[in-house]
Amino acid sequence: MPDELNPPAMAQNFIHDFIDEDIAQGGQFQGMTVHTRFPPEPNGYLHIGHAKAIFVDFGTAEKYGGLCNLRMDDTNPTKEDVEYVEAIQEDIHWLGYDWGGRFFFASDYFEQMYQYAVALIKKGLAYVCELTPEQFKEYRGDVNTPARSPYRDRPVEESLDLFARMRAGEFENGRMTLRARIDLTSGNFNMRDPVLYRINHMHHHRQGDKWCIYPMYDFAHPLEDALEGITHSLCSLEFEDHRPLYDWIIQHCDVPAKPRQIEFARLGINYTVMSKRKLRQLVEEGRVSGWDDPRMPTLCGLRRRGYTPRSIRSFSERNGVSKAASTVEFAFLEHCLREDLNETAQRVMAVLRPVKLVITNYPEGQSETFEVENNPSRPEDGVRTVTFSRELYVEAEDFLPEPVPKYKRLYPGGPECRLKGAYLIKCVGYETDEHGNVTGIAAEYDPDSRGGDPADGRKVKGATIHWVDAATAVDAEVRLYDNLFADAEPDAGDKNFLDCLNPGSLEVLTGSKVEAGLADAQAPASYQFLRQGYFCVDNKDSQPGHLVFNLSVSLKDSFKPGK
Repeated sequence: MPDELNPPAMAQNFIHDFIDEDIAQGGQFQGMTVHTRFPPEPNGYLHIGHAKAIFVDFGTAEKYGGLCNLRMDDTNPTKEDVEYVEAIQEDIHWLGYDWGGRFFFASDYFEQMYQYAVALIKKGLAYVCELTPEQFKEYRGDVNTPARSPYRDRPVEESLDLFARMRAGEFENGRMTLRARIDLTSGNFNMRDPVLYRINHMHHHRQGDKWCIYPMYDFAHPLEDALEGITHSLCSLEFEDHRPLYDWIIQHCDVPAKPRQIEFARLGINYTVMSKRKLRQLVEEGRVSGWDDPRMPTLCGLRRRGYTPRSIRSFSERNGVSKAASTVEFAFLEHCLREDLNETAQRVMAVLRPVKLVITNYPEGQSETFEVENNPSRPEDGVRTVTFSRELYVEAEDFLPEPVPKYKRLYPGGPECRLKGAYLIKCVGYETDEHGNVTGIAAEYDPDSRGGDPADGRKVKGATIHWVDAATAVDAEVRLYDNLFADAEPDAGDKNFLDCLNPGSLEVLTGSKVEAGLADAQAPASYQFLRQGYFCVDNKDSQPGHLVFNLSVSLKDSFKPGK
């Protein structure tokens, strides 16, 4: 793995404490290789919450010199698609992880799962149930009432016959299920004769129409882990109540391994939603441009926004692993990106809302060059050359016809200001259109202040202003992104998350001006636009002759460590 993707070594956590016990002398996995897996369902794109799971699964394997499989949990064909399979692989590789040759599909094991189910029927541990979905809910009982099913004592041979006919496609969807025969009185409702198989006449993205019955996740998952020789099945906390069923299946099926399930808390982040169903709704209703919209919490969206693998891995590492659910500030994710880009991003000048500035006493037709630093944090990155001439572009906000208190930029009769790396200038006038909008600024420069320092050593009271040479400037489209949701908790309570959308989450600027050296910029290059923020080349829409930059993160850090 490239060094630039490696954050500090994975910190110790309670999962590792369990693993240490398991592989120690006398432990259940003594002398065995630690073997984990990452098992996403290919029904959508991975998001920042999955990044934590990837970090836990692959990172744990790395820590112990073990193995981590990639497995597509494709047991429900309703929303699964090869598009998502390919995207998941791309995202994991982008984060810097690899599964070697251990890439599997749950559907690879359908025949074996079916035979395990048959074996459970023969042992009297499973039966075919004909309760309708409505009856199933009615008969489930409550904390004081046991569940019931009139089919629980169905003869083994009859269940075997019906299960085979279910597989053969004889029955319609919802007509029958295969249920485990465990305990209808259990306080854990997952153990009240849970469904193992349901009928679903739907085309499968890999199996075609071979199957019309599909295993439930709670049945398939432990079998997949066991068949792949997984030692530690690391999953999110909502599966803690499912662990007794996981262990029951491992115990009663003749599987080659006995994995251990360990649960950890999911990652929650404010100002976003991470339900794939809700993210899909945003895409399908056109609320965003696609799964890779830079406002989405998907890994492809974050990548397009300019997030780096190192920043996301650092974010995952520093959030730690615990049993306690918590919500992390989105500002902390931005903080991790800002930290990374501050070290690595080249500094350039870009004028987002340009207005022309004419230096009236600068010789017409003259041009010169200046050397400016690429990154003050990395002297080894050297300098670059920018051109300078009589006409420049500066930010509209760097000029006011009439100043406000403490305004130290350009205005008629105002203080001298530095043009970054070039000369001192002083505003001497301006022009407007018929609507009163400023269309041009006039200024005079001090020829003896090359580099920004006056020859006589006088104090400069005005601000330092960035600029772009009008003669060589390159046009660019700039997209300014903010949180997709205006509400910090769009998923909380009885809120409709769509009502929480931020109408100002995207502002598109056309006609922005950037240094000539950016003319050939290509994704995934990231830059710090001086005084503006960190921007990246859009990996979808930017092309030669039509540069598109996305705001990755502002310069101002709203996250305060330790608060």
